[in-house]
Amino acid sequence: MKHHRSIRHRVAAGFTLLEMVIVLGIIAVLLGGSIALIGGVGEGAKIQRVKGDFQSISSALKTYQINAGNYPTTQQGLKALVEKPTTTPKPDDWVKIAEKVPTDPWKNEYGYKFPGSKNPALFEIISKGPDGIEGNEDDRSSQSTGE
Repeated sequence: MKHHRSIRHRVAAGFTLLEMVIVLGIIAVLLGGSIALIGGVGEGAKIQRVKGDFQSISSALKTYQINAGNYPTTQQGLKALVEKPTTTPKPDDWVKIAEKVPTDPWKNEYGYKFPGSKNPALFEIISKGPDGIEGNEDDRSSQSTGE
């Protein structure tokens, strides 16, 4: 018995230049969109870090208040956590609480006010936000986050 085998010629499969350009274009669009989304997440993470920093700095200020009997003045600022203030009111019992004045995620030193602008009975910690300029809409305040 004879078996006839049919020989099929396979045509070499490949992609045309146009198909490859289209696929690369689609990949570029998807990567661009995901990078933009990741960038937005990074900014959200910075804002969350500011909120966490407010809590940490608040704890340090409360420790200062327990030792010194009062919160630092606006003039003394957060530097009072690092160096003993030389202006009045001078704390009787001063302990170094921080190694340096804390900075926000945008590398700016946090601002400090006592009395605070919204609640004069409490201190206020301020981040100048991404632009580094105090007094505009991107600023963050410990008094506006429930602190």
